[in-house]
Order: sequence, then C-alpha cells, then structure tokens
Amino acid sequence: MHQKKNSKNSRRSFIKKASLATAAVGASPFVVSASQGERLLLTNRRYNGSFSSNDQINLGLIGSGIQGIYDTRAALSVDGVRLVAVCDLYQGRLERAKELWGNGIYVTRDYRKLLERDDIDAVIVATPDHWHQKITVDALLAGKHVYCEKPMVQRWEEGQAIIDAQKTSGKICQIGSQAMASLVNEKAKQLYTQGAIGELVMLDFYNDRYSAEGAWQYPIPPDQNPTSVDFDTFLGNAPKVPYDPNRFFRWRNYKDYGTGVAGDLFVHAFSSLHHMIDSLGPNRALATGGLRYWKDGRDVPDVSITLYDFPKTKTHAAFNAVFRVNFIAGSGGGSGFKLVGTEGEMEIGWNSVSVKRSKLGMTPGDYSMVAYTKATQEKIKNAYVFSEKEIRKTALATGTTTWESPRDYKGAHHDHFYNFFTAIRDNGAVVQDPTFGLRAAGAAILANDSYYKKQPVAWDPIAMKSI
Repeated sequence: MHQKKNSKNSRRSFIKKASLATAAVGASPFVVSASQGERLLLTNRRYNGSFSSNDQINLGLIGSGIQGIYDTRAALSVDGVRLVAVCDLYQGRLERAKELWGNGIYVTRDYRKLLERDDIDAVIVATPDHWHQKITVDALLAGKHVYCEKPMVQRWEEGQAIIDAQKTSGKICQIGSQAMASLVNEKAKQLYTQGAIGELVMLDFYNDRYSAEGAWQYPIPPDQNPTSVDFDTFLGNAPKVPYDPNRFFRWRNYKDYGTGVAGDLFVHAFSSLHHMIDSLGPNRALATGGLRYWKDGRDVPDVSITLYDFPKTKTHAAFNAVFRVNFIAGSGGGSGFKLVGTEGEMEIGWNSVSVKRSKLGMTPGDYSMVAYTKATQEKIKNAYVFSEKEIRKTALATGTTTWESPRDYKGAHHDHFYNFFTAIRDNGAVVQDPTFGLRAAGAAILANDSYYKKQPVAWDPIAMKSI
C-alpha cells in the first residue's frame, strides 16, 4: 500500500510519474496541458488463449436467472471453460438453459446434487441474496471454486463464514462485482496513486432509472405455478409465506430475500472505490429515502440517499461520499461515479475514465474587494501576485484528459472471470476475495441499517462489523 502524499508534492509527483504508465493500463502519458480535451486510448490486455484438455475448467451454474445467464455468458467467453450443469428452482429456466447451452447439460432443482458431481470444478452462485452464504459455503466445502454474485452476503454477520470456508477449503472464491478487473478501474487506480486529483475530499455516486424493468418489475412467465416453481425451497430461512410469484420473480423488491438498492447498486461503487484508493471502507452512514412511486407490494425504497464518512488512512485523507439512487427519475435516467479531490476530479465510466483539473482561485475578486479603497485593493493584489500560492496556481495544468477502452476490448465482465479462472489454474489471487467482498457488502448494507433504524449507524471497516 502506498503512502499518502503531501498535497504540495502530489501534483509534481503526478506529472513526473504519469509518463510511466504500466503496460497493463496503457503507456500514454498524461498531457500536462489538455485544455482542448485530450482523448487517449488504453492498451488492450493480452489473453492466454491456449489451454490443454487438462486445463479445461468445468463450470456449474446455480441460479439461472437474469444475472446468472449474463455471468455464464461472460464466463464462457474465457477460453478453456465449459458449462456442464445448471440448477434453478423454476422449471422454465432449466428449459431455457438447454436452449442456450445444449440438451447435453445436466439440470436440477437441487443445488446439492450439482455439488456432488465430480466433473464440476467451479460454480457460479447467482441466486437471490439470502441464499448466497449458505450455497457458497457448501460449494467451497464440497471442493468447488466459487464465483459468488454481489453482494456477497445479505447481512454482514454472514460474511465470516464464507471467509473461513474459503481458507479451510483452499479453493478460490471470487465475488462478482464485474467492473473490478476492468482496464478503466486499473487506470483510475494508477491515476489516483500518482496524485492526479490531489487529496480525495468527496465521492459522488448516482444511479437514476425511468423504466419498470429498471425498477425491478420483471415480467412474470404465464406458466408459473406452485408446480413449476419450488417456492418453499426459495424461501429458505426467510419467513414462511404462501406462494407468491411476485416474491419469486421480483425478489429484489423484498428485504426478506434481497438487499435493496444498496446491495444491488451501492456495492458496485464500493468495490471499485476500495480497489482504486486501497480503502477498507467507511465508518459511518446516514440514510434516508422512501417508496415514492413503485408501490407494487415491495417493501424496499425506490428513492435512496446515503451519506458516508470515510476516516483518514495511509492511502487517503478523510472524505465524504454521497450515494444516490432514484428509480422514478423523470429526467430519463443516467448514472455517475466521480472522485473529487483538492486538485481535480476523476469521473469513471464503464469504458472510460476522465481527469479534469482546474486552477484554484486564490486571488480575491471584485466581490470581496468592493469594501476597500482602490489603493488598498492594489496593495492586496500585489501581495497575492508575488505569493508562493499564486506562483503555484499559475503553474498548475488545467483541462480534461479522457482514457478510453479500445473497441476490441472484451469488457470488464470478461476480465473479472478471466481473473477468476486464471487464479484457479495458477493457484493465484483474485481481485475480489471474500474479505474484500465483505467490506464492500458491509459498507453497502450499512445504508439499509440506517434507513430502517432512522438514525446514523457506525461501522468498523477493519473488523468488518457494525458497532
């Protein structure tokens, strides 16, 4: 972990180091004067595409819903990976799995039968959140490598069991916040480390949506019934209720099974943020919001605003964060993820990262000078012109530079699975292990704790527990 730099030296260090970009994120130097809006291309990764039959990884999917399908597609885009089995509690999804991946795959409603198979090396756990811990622990102890969708757990208290199971089993466990291993995240991490924006003072994250689908009102298939859906197994350790297709197919809308907007969306931002700035997470949260529009039986808010406090560490100054989600955004929708520092701001997207630098206005203007005589005004201005602060201000580079992923880039989701499968083959490390996953999930879930308690809540980012 790098040491936090003195703010006076951060700009000089950044300009000096910017030309030393690593090959992984591109060797293009930062343009010191980019007032015209410089756009640079990130260097693509090179992937090892040759594997022997002994290196092939056989994969099982547990939870073949929307995210499970997208995860599997990304996994199969990595060479040397083959899907052999799928588990789901809805018969229609098992039929869909055979449409997608062939009649030869094994299908079951019982994940334990899938874990018993000797021909499966790794599994994707893409179930509702309240099943993540149980199935992930069972899979690890059954000798399978695990890719578990975010958030890693529904409640922070569940996290240590996954950490312990991974250590006991010796198997690889990757948590699935797919942007983590992207070219853009690696470049953002490099830029931050080099002092591109000075000291971090604020994070601004928002996600606005304006559609039923975006608000999790997913379509319910006409063949759903208590026979085609194993609803009792779905409930698991959640409170027992009569069969309700809304709860099964739109489970994100219920706190008994999901984690609301915080667990679904905040956790992505926390994963990337913690990776970029080597942070362990916040120590306090204050959340508000409400159910404003999608009053369809759900018991989680569709508008959420949370303020987070991050303590000072060796890698970052103390800073604040604003996390905002609106599922009824009449603006039409959009999203943003921006780090604001003392000397600039960095905006991170799926396929690009931009750094904008502005000159800090240290010289008093007409507003504050109006109360002084002209003679006094001249003396004040002259004092600023020859001050060290003014000299430094005029030397700062300004403008915006954007780094973009190349057109043939396979994408962040591919990279996250590539990292997972490479770690399996090489007995290496993943970018988001269970400890990292718990810190991201715990920080996100903190928003839910504050919202339902209607008060600020505290979190110990080192011990990874609520206090």
